[in-house]
Amino acid sequence: MKYTGIVIEESLDDNRIINKYEIKKVCITGHEKPQDRWHMYEMLVSTEDISELSRHILKGWYMHFWKDREILAIFEDKQFKFNYDNKETWKEVLDWGRHLGIPEEQLDFPINGL
Repeated sequence: MKYTGIVIEESLDDNRIINKYEIKKVCITGHEKPQDRWHMYEMLVSTEDISELSRHILKGWYMHFWKDREILAIFEDKQFKFNYDNKETWKEVLDWGRHLGIPEEQLDFPINGL
């Protein structure tokens, strides 16, 4: 089963791992200072790929993947599966993200791609 996902290069302990996957789109944020920019990759991955990627995520970051309306949110030490349309299923993942100090506006889990 293939999922679409968004991975931020800066969230990884080794960004070279991105080269192993099928990249659909790349977006670099428009911050003026290069150190403030994020390099975001929309990619197609399998569940095995997600497992491998999850071993490289840094503390305080997450990546997310979706298939139809099902979302997988992967943090360094925890994973969540929830339904995009049923906001009641978001409670645990939002609580965990807040616990890690992730800003509220970054806990939106978009499924429309970059």
